[in-house]
Amino acid sequence: MVNRKELNPDSSPQAAYGAELRRYREAKGWKQEDLAAQMEYSSTHISAVETGRKMPTLRFARSADRALGTGDLFERKYREIKHGALLEGFSEYVGYEGRAVEIRLYEIGIIPGLLQTPEYARVLADSAVQRRAITPEQADERVSFLAERQQALERSRPPMMFLVMDESCIRRTVGGRAVMEPQLERLIEFAAAPNTVLQVAPFDMGERRTFNLPVNLLTLSDRSIVAYAESQIQGYLDRETTSVVPILTAYHQLQAEALSQTASVAMIEQVRKGIP
Repeated sequence: MVNRKELNPDSSPQAAYGAELRRYREAKGWKQEDLAAQMEYSSTHISAVETGRKMPTLRFARSADRALGTGDLFERKYREIKHGALLEGFSEYVGYEGRAVEIRLYEIGIIPGLLQTPEYARVLADSAVQRRAITPEQADERVSFLAERQQALERSRPPMMFLVMDESCIRRTVGGRAVMEPQLERLIEFAAAPNTVLQVAPFDMGERRTFNLPVNLLTLSDRSIVAYAESQIQGYLDRETTSVVPILTAYHQLQAEALSQTASVAMIEQVRKGIP
């Protein structure tokens, strides 16, 4: 093929995306025109994405997955490109999160992302910029990506959500009263929903606290379970039953030791009233 442009997938994430798209297209024996017809895009557009001259969009990625039968492969790769400030493994986790029927969360130090108000999320992102941990553009991406995650859970049959927060999550003031008061009110509203359970793991649990790091557990429609945990610099997604089941067991033990939802809401109310 005389006009075929050789691709260097190592040159950038965008180039790697284009090379992968070409690989799957050619595996089906399709020309760019064939894929374009299946995706309802022009062949020129397909060529521009394959050669890295045009960024894929979420719509494009989902269309490619449907046309090529690749599950959510290209959607995940799109998110990895767009949200490069996210930890390794997190974009893949979010793909599962949007389809989960049950979500179990444990958090230390900050309100979990799925329950953060935009103002709370913005303060955290701006703080990371001030520390030069991320760029202002990446901060904007984090906040907008979080809004996308939250919207994905607002569906006709929302997942059952279980949340256990270390007491430090509600005691740590982020952004002052103007930010914390509506954030704590958001938690109280969450606890009142029919598909949620909120518990606080108090400081006096001491050594009975079963986790030393945040943990996310997802139950999918086929009842398989995915676990995600992260350190300061890396995230890790686990789908192996032998390692996920003990994490689920530890989560149940944590719930048994934590405050009841009624007592947890009462503590949150007390903290909200005492914010300086």
